[in-house]
Amino acid sequence: MIVPRYRIAASAIPGAGQGLFLDEPVARGRVIIAPDKVHTLLPEHALRQHPPGSIEVESSVRWFEDWFSLTPEWSDECYVNHCFTPTGLWHLGFIFADRDLEPDTELTIDYRLVIGSGEEMPFRDAASGLPIVGLPWRDNLRQSAQRLLELF
Repeated sequence: MIVPRYRIAASAIPGAGQGLFLDEPVARGRVIIAPDKVHTLLPEHALRQHPPGSIEVESSVRWFEDWFSLTPEWSDECYVNHCFTPTGLWHLGFIFADRDLEPDTELTIDYRLVIGSGEEMPFRDAASGLPIVGLPWRDNLRQSAQRLLELF
């Protein structure tokens, strides 16, 4: 569920297609997106039995450890794009405002937190050209938890 008012529009990120933009200010540390209809969780080994590019693989995000949630109905949360300097922080399925955000801000997260350990996205970071590779679970949790604490 997306908490603040928002809209879907052309992303400012080259090659990203559509993006999710805030229509109201959101204070640092506030929840922007919270999980609400998680109906399928798969361990990573089961997810990887599906072919690359399948609806299962394309609609999955790491929830915790080696468990992935699937959202094949493609809700508007799917329009949150990647950035190494994100406006949102992904932590255990929630997205928090990484700083005070003004209306018209595009919501972005660091995809290294939502893909499997060592998994590489089929595209590179638009700003730096660097590969986007999933962090090991302990690093993932440590990094997102530390950043979340810093927000408060």
